[in-house]
Amino acid sequence: MSAALATLGHEKVRAKFSARLSAPLTSTSRTTRRMQILTAPCSSTPASFHCFKCQPRGTRVPVYLQCSSESAVSAALFSSKRQQQIRPLWVVSGRDWACSSVLAKAAPSQDLASEMAEADVLKALSQIIDPDFGTDIVSCGFVKDLNVKPSGEVSFRLELTTPACPVKDMFEQKANEVVAALPWVEKVNVTMSAQPARPVYSGQLPQGLQTISNVVAVSSCKGGVGKSTVAVNLAYTLAGMGARVGIFDADVYGPSLPTMVSPENRLLEMNPETKTIIPTEYMGVKLISFGFAGQGRAIMRGPMVSGVINQLLTTAEWGELDYLVIDMPPGTGDIQLTLCQIVPLTAAVIVTTPQKLAFIDVAKGVRMFSKLKVPCVAVVENMCHFDADGKRYYPFGRGSGSQVIKEFGIPHLFELPIRPTLSASGDSGIPEVVADPQGAVSREFQNLGVCVVQQCAKVRQLVSTAVTYDKSMKAIRVKVPASDEEFFLHPATVRRNDRSAESVDEWTGEQKLQYTDIPEDIEPEEIQPMGNYAVSITWPDGFNQIAPYDQLQMMERLVDVPQLL
Repeated sequence: MSAALATLGHEKVRAKFSARLSAPLTSTSRTTRRMQILTAPCSSTPASFHCFKCQPRGTRVPVYLQCSSESAVSAALFSSKRQQQIRPLWVVSGRDWACSSVLAKAAPSQDLASEMAEADVLKALSQIIDPDFGTDIVSCGFVKDLNVKPSGEVSFRLELTTPACPVKDMFEQKANEVVAALPWVEKVNVTMSAQPARPVYSGQLPQGLQTISNVVAVSSCKGGVGKSTVAVNLAYTLAGMGARVGIFDADVYGPSLPTMVSPENRLLEMNPETKTIIPTEYMGVKLISFGFAGQGRAIMRGPMVSGVINQLLTTAEWGELDYLVIDMPPGTGDIQLTLCQIVPLTAAVIVTTPQKLAFIDVAKGVRMFSKLKVPCVAVVENMCHFDADGKRYYPFGRGSGSQVIKEFGIPHLFELPIRPTLSASGDSGIPEVVADPQGAVSREFQNLGVCVVQQCAKVRQLVSTAVTYDKSMKAIRVKVPASDEEFFLHPATVRRNDRSAESVDEWTGEQKLQYTDIPEDIEPEEIQPMGNYAVSITWPDGFNQIAPYDQLQMMERLVDVPQLL
């Protein structure tokens, strides 16, 4: 655009072309004037824009048009773009905007137009609902790196919570469809990615565990029910879904992992510089087991075993993992409690068999996880039936898994049949889901894998949003996981109810923190989850308060909170 044209006032331009814009143009008038003017339905609520068109001598003249809505503007531009091969820069309603031919430079309102175009894309993407979270992918924060080019090309990235997301293909397809449906869009480029591997809370975790997103415990509290078989096949199912996975065999007295997998290197190595343990690996899954330490099965007392487990788990170079599957040892004693204290478990999968005796032991494990605030997301009933002569037989009875579901409210039950191949694969060193990925057993593990992925995502979402601070209301919002109750607390109330040694004398129980020590207008600086049981609250005076959910539920609550909005 020449300098003279750039300084031409809008009023002169409007006066010059007002007559031409007062009525729709015919094809004859377009030919005569040798200029294309876009037309669209008009209404009492117009949206204005101007565009520069190429004249025979290569000059550009700004042309004004009023349209009824954003969709009318989009449709008009889309039609002109198709018919005349003139590419508009942006589609914007309700404001001045600029479009240009290939020869035109971007107008000063390009930044504003870019924002409006991005808003159109985000509005279209907000139609896609995440089935696990029940909200749209824009609100979930999945849309990243959105870029809209003048040519009508739109590119963005969908960053999901895990690479093993079972609906990622659906998200990609829907995203392409809804954005391509915008009239001005010529091309859509969607890339899929996953969030970096990190726990919900990593502030006080050992270095080796700070890049692991989810820790899943597979437990039975009873030996001989197929817990290790489930743990190994679940891990390789998650790996087959695209996740980065590791397996930790926590059974020091009787490690099963060296028998169930066949890595080339069957001995753990230590990094001489960092003094950390390098996991062995089989088919892309990282493995740690006392059986790979070269000492076979342990013969030692409980405290020593807890120390070994701590060292193997926390000093290993796990790297970035989406899921660490822990094959828990039988029982509910020191070792199990140590594991739950070392690492914040995301969820637990319970393995049982149909017998009543198995249910009695499993119930103990479920109650242990409940006290430790670890959600049990699925029950796997192993060896439940077999098919022969066209009939289904239940040699060990029925009902143990269903009873666990009914009594403890665990939402998902998976039944594994008695299959010689499943048993043989555990002895051959090749997991069943790897040896026969299309078989019936593999399909059941696939369903279990999808369940674990979905439930872990829900748990992380609930934990990360369980306790938040609303600045507009000046209140702390609490919605404890596994509870439908939501309530609000005054920040000063939360701070005054701290029960740590900083606020209460540990020997006498005397209150050291006085009521007047805390100002009424105090506000938290940061709230971070600590596993599934508490949050860490940082206050302006630098104090870091650990507030368990149970304690928050006992505090005095704010009432009539909606009136504060």
